[in-house]
Amino acid sequence: MVKATVTAVISPSEKDRQTILLTKRSIEPFRDCWCFPGGHIDTDESTLDAVFRETAEETGLELHDPVFFGYCDEIFPEYQFHAVVLIFYATASGTLQAQQAEVSDIGWFSVEQARNLSLAFNHKEVLDRYEKLLETI
Repeated sequence: MVKATVTAVISPSEKDRQTILLTKRSIEPFRDCWCFPGGHIDTDESTLDAVFRETAEETGLELHDPVFFGYCDEIFPEYQFHAVVLIFYATASGTLQAQQAEVSDIGWFSVEQARNLSLAFNHKEVLDRYEKLLETI
């Protein structure tokens, strides 16, 4: 069954959009790969509520003014995984605190550094779209 999910490309400030937050997964699929914070939308939960909740749960940060900028399909038959991901960008504040149940590490990276990491799911595609978006904002 197809799941609806959210992900957030988070920057520390509007002036520093080239720096982004990534979390390192401690669970399958894609254990030990880096990804943008996010996850499944719960039953009876709005998309915006989900992106706020997932960000807080995984990072300890409070998301500010998320803006929707696209979606992508994530289809991985080898994991029996199919999701439609709604992609947002935003800033956040607070103290980084990785959720130990799902996140083994967390950190800020330049977009260029992120390109050289092993990214989970289709997050290279998300990064590509984000870079194109930076040209317009």
